[in-house]
Amino acid sequence: RETRFVGRIRIHPDDPDLVYVAALGDVFGANEERGVFRSRDAGKTWSKVLYRDADTGAVDLAMDPRNPRILFAAFWQTRRNFWNISSGGPGSGLFRSTDGGDSWTEISRNPGLPTGPLGKLGVAVSPAHSGRVWALVETEAEKTGLYRSEDYGESWALVSSHRDLMHRPWYYTHVFADPGHGETVYVANLALWKSTDGGASFTEIQTPHGDNHDLWIDPADPNRMIEGNDGGACVSCNGGQTWSPIYNQPTAQFYRIDTDNQYPYRVYATQQDNTTISTPSAAVWGAITLGDCTYPGTGESGFVAVHPEDPNIVYCGAIGSSPGGAGALQRYDHRTGQIQLVNVWPEAALGIAPKDMRYRFAWTFPIVFSPHDSGVLYAAGNQVFRSRDEGMSWEKISPDLSLNDIARQGSSGGDITGENAGAEVHATCASLAPSPHRRGEIWASTDDGLIHVTRDDGESWQNVTPPGIPELAYVGCVEISRYDPDTIYVAATRYKLGDYQPYLFRTTDGGRTFESINGDFPVGEITRVVRADPVRKGLLFVGTETGVYCSLNDGQSWMRMGGGLPVAPVYDLKIKGTDLVAGTHGRSFWILDDITPLRGLTEDGGGRRLFEPRTTVRTKLHFGALRSLRPSGVALGVAPGVGGGIRTFRKPDGTGGREYLDVGENPPNGAIVYYWLDEDGSGPVSLAFYDEGGTAIASFRSDDSSLPAAKCPSVRHGLNRFVWDLKYPGPEPLDLRLAPPRNKPLAEPGDPPAGPTVVPGRYRVEMSLGSETMAAEFSVVMDPRLSTTPEGYRRQFELVRQLTASLGKLNAAVNRIRRLKQRLSVLAGGSEDDKHGLAAEAKAVAEKLTAVEAVLVDIHREAPRDVLRNPAGLNDTLLALISQVSMSDTAPTESAAAVSKETMARIDAEIGKFERLVATEVAAFNRLALEREVEAASGG
Repeated sequence: RETRFVGRIRIHPDDPDLVYVAALGDVFGANEERGVFRSRDAGKTWSKVLYRDADTGAVDLAMDPRNPRILFAAFWQTRRNFWNISSGGPGSGLFRSTDGGDSWTEISRNPGLPTGPLGKLGVAVSPAHSGRVWALVETEAEKTGLYRSEDYGESWALVSSHRDLMHRPWYYTHVFADPGHGETVYVANLALWKSTDGGASFTEIQTPHGDNHDLWIDPADPNRMIEGNDGGACVSCNGGQTWSPIYNQPTAQFYRIDTDNQYPYRVYATQQDNTTISTPSAAVWGAITLGDCTYPGTGESGFVAVHPEDPNIVYCGAIGSSPGGAGALQRYDHRTGQIQLVNVWPEAALGIAPKDMRYRFAWTFPIVFSPHDSGVLYAAGNQVFRSRDEGMSWEKISPDLSLNDIARQGSSGGDITGENAGAEVHATCASLAPSPHRRGEIWASTDDGLIHVTRDDGESWQNVTPPGIPELAYVGCVEISRYDPDTIYVAATRYKLGDYQPYLFRTTDGGRTFESINGDFPVGEITRVVRADPVRKGLLFVGTETGVYCSLNDGQSWMRMGGGLPVAPVYDLKIKGTDLVAGTHGRSFWILDDITPLRGLTEDGGGRRLFEPRTTVRTKLHFGALRSLRPSGVALGVAPGVGGGIRTFRKPDGTGGREYLDVGENPPNGAIVYYWLDEDGSGPVSLAFYDEGGTAIASFRSDDSSLPAAKCPSVRHGLNRFVWDLKYPGPEPLDLRLAPPRNKPLAEPGDPPAGPTVVPGRYRVEMSLGSETMAAEFSVVMDPRLSTTPEGYRRQFELVRQLTASLGKLNAAVNRIRRLKQRLSVLAGGSEDDKHGLAAEAKAVAEKLTAVEAVLVDIHREAPRDVLRNPAGLNDTLLALISQVSMSDTAPTESAAAVSKETMARIDAEIGKFERLVATEVAAFNRLALEREVEAASGG
């Protein structure tokens, strides 16, 4: 557990229980759990077989495939904190074992290797060339490079000192030997490099993304590779000539997030080694595809701020991914697609120590709009700046708010290689929070442990740092309560100082005093961000290195949140309406679609309770959205022409599940009903929905075997969720058991058509459990983007209701016809001598029934998609009309209404024919059958 960072894992090729780990250890502090570890029982127990010191760990490990007892371990002395990366020292070195790790020999100073100080090293053994070993070595400038040994490390030669192979050694330094070609070696750096002449020369291999870190080469087929870079993982089957894309895996690393005020709202974030991204919280296709995303700037590292009144305008911090020098700040206009740099002070910053900068802007510097005036934008470095003209000019409104300790503003990287890319710029503001209650009140926290507040728009500032915040804490978040202007929450961390304790504070008197609200927060969790719910007082959310925690009582106690959120660092949180949005650093965006139950949940959670559903927006998915999905299998498109992989499967409880492979998941489309059941909550649960006048719409029971499992309310102890699709019950379906064998589909049929969607208005849900009934009301509102009138919704509802009812009558008639024909078929087949003399009569009646059936449905269709060979049945016309009229939230067109009227009249006429046949031909046949003492053919 205390190792924290692992550099490499090697598994014995013939004994999978024999495993070696290169443990780098804690890069933020000294610890003993580092070095090379070995397990002989597949990881159940471990022994440390090579250890250097508490400041040095193993960063790479190579095993000779020809003789797995030969191992090479690269050790790296390194330390990182908030203001410096130090690479190298006396602990760095290269070691070899020839007995499977029982004993080791240092070979760092063997002939040919550099004699100067060592930094980071990488090592690889050639499977194709006996005795050949490769080593990347960070050392004095002219000696840094790729070394090669032909005798298992006894002697070495520098084969390439090209700087492109050793750019930023602390971040890269990875070498890989080709398993099939002894002269071929790969070096991963900003680019991926390949040599086919033993390292004498290199050519670049284009990969889908820069910053390359890992490479697996298939020992049986060196053309097959998996490459890891800062964009994700990609696969090549032709030796790196082409690669699979990286946009099929949710691995984005976000820093800060924001949301806009559109519907559906969009989520924005800066993402490590990529652009700023904007993703909708819901998409028209039923799943969120890459094509639904936009890229508002190239911001990699900073805050992102969307204009409150114009979502086309986005500001983002872009240090590391943009020109503009220190504090790169971009203004993006979606209308033109242009990016304007509006830095506070655009001086060059790369390679420069922070102490030599005019202003210090951190890798993630705050950018925020005033909640009182959307024309005012703030940005903060070591001082706070304000712009009233969209970044065209800036005014300084604070002194240096940091400790401004010059000792922590030097050049980073250590004594061997400088590293001044901007991530270690220190003594700056980490968070900025203008008060939503009082104009001119702004809170600012720093990355070196301070909190200041101004109440006069920057004229004066007061240091209100809590005594409980330890020295040099990174105070990453200040959150102002929406209930009380003097209640402020603070989240801080010292993880880069080797301190993994949570630090959460609250003041209720405007900063005069603070108290810890750690409560029972787990020790070892890094507290990055805290957010206070604007609806329920005391409901708090905290993002940590592993997920999200929640408090219902203002921080007295905490609970970990699940809900499918993966274990991942949560760098930022945003409460948007009833949603909780999380920006993770490695697993992209996640949204908890409805926090309504948390707003109503009691601390003990006991008893039975039905929560009031949130206001539901009546929305439409695209008419073809997810249409190709089947109960099981993989769909490679969410709609025609729109790519995206979704795997569907059946859960053990019978409900369907979906795994969104390279698309985002839409929120539930309907009214979300939450209810809490205590431990005695057994027995059937019923949920019934009513309109405002009390008329029943639909009901669902947990023990209704006729319902799909997904439509049966759950009866689990604790919180349960049910999504009502806002639909009336659908028509009676065609009974596929009655269809001729040739008409039965091979694939499982999709869901039967539902009834009409409810119109905007007030509705009630009732939950019944035993003799107890609870009720809650909620609203369904129209999509705010639409202009449909209430009359338009009413007309659409009424026409769909009529069409659905007509389809139900049609299906019922066809089912009756088929049951009659089955009985007649039995009688027509009869015995060989037709002893009852009914065969001819039965056949004649069946043919007349078939004539009606053939008008209602296509009796020649042998598969659902076999629709082109024969004329469509009236049921096809009805289904098409229902789809057409329901496609959008608008009133039906005159032509749709006219065709609907005509079609329903034709159906009524055909059903009338059928009823007359039953009353005449079938009745006559039954009389004849009874006369001959044969069971009659039932008419319905």
